[in-house]
Amino acid sequence: MIELDGLTKRYRSRVAVDDLTVTVEPGRVTGFLGPNGSGKTTTMRCVLGLARPTAGTATVLGRPYRELAHPMRDVGALVDPRARHPGRTAHTHLLALARSNALPRSRVDAVIELVGLGPVAYERVRGFSLGMAQRLGIAAALLGDPEVLLLDEPVNGLDPEGIRWVRGLLRDLAAEGRTVLVSSHLMSEMQDTADHLVVLGRGRLLADVPVHELLGAHAAVRVRSPEAPLLAAGIRRAGGRVELEIDGALRVEGLAAARVGDLAHELGVRVHELAGISTSLEEAYLALTGDDVEYRAAGS
Repeated sequence: MIELDGLTKRYRSRVAVDDLTVTVEPGRVTGFLGPNGSGKTTTMRCVLGLARPTAGTATVLGRPYRELAHPMRDVGALVDPRARHPGRTAHTHLLALARSNALPRSRVDAVIELVGLGPVAYERVRGFSLGMAQRLGIAAALLGDPEVLLLDEPVNGLDPEGIRWVRGLLRDLAAEGRTVLVSSHLMSEMQDTADHLVVLGRGRLLADVPVHELLGAHAAVRVRSPEAPLLAAGIRRAGGRVELEIDGALRVEGLAAARVGDLAHELGVRVHELAGISTSLEEAYLALTGDDVEYRAAGS
């Protein structure tokens, strides 16, 4: 479990993380989302003891990371896939990490095979592609067989097969009861992988919800009627939000399709089309973070 309580991190006048209180539960994959500069990586660095909070606390398994006797046995992390000596081989890099945390050599061979680096285990990592470096970083995170995993953009540079492999790995780890926190800019991948979402904007918490709830909150209904103005007025009175589509249909948010159909019947309005519209995580995410994205674009 990861617990953040009022976590705040300032860099001079800039607030990177602002009073963040979140609990990342075991047994599920928690997606960590937010625009660039929203505070995701800073939050992870505070959890891992790489940055000292200005205020508040960040604990792992009930204690600060710095107090863990053998941290790699409790927490596995991938924050920067370039964090390795370029002159070492993949095997030597992992072996050095294992020895520093009193881990058996057998774990090195096990994680190398798990991440698919067996054929290049004794090649120097300076020649690794970004995808191979990501696999090596994931191997390092798994080296101690930890209860908690924090992975920052683990699928960057991976091909489709590699992305699918990471998805299956994360879900398997969560199914074993581990705590898995993963950030990604690939919304479609998070929709397929995550069970729960934590969304940041300008360092503040925007959402802490199951994926299905976020998608459901932004679902819509499409309805087409020759008496659209009358129907739209009735929908607004019932608390729905209405937008006119380019073909004259109404897009309704805040009411289920059955409720829209009932309203049409009550109003005596003919309906030529009525259908629920599912939303993607990307659409829900942009609706949630739209102001923050525009703010950062204007300031860039």
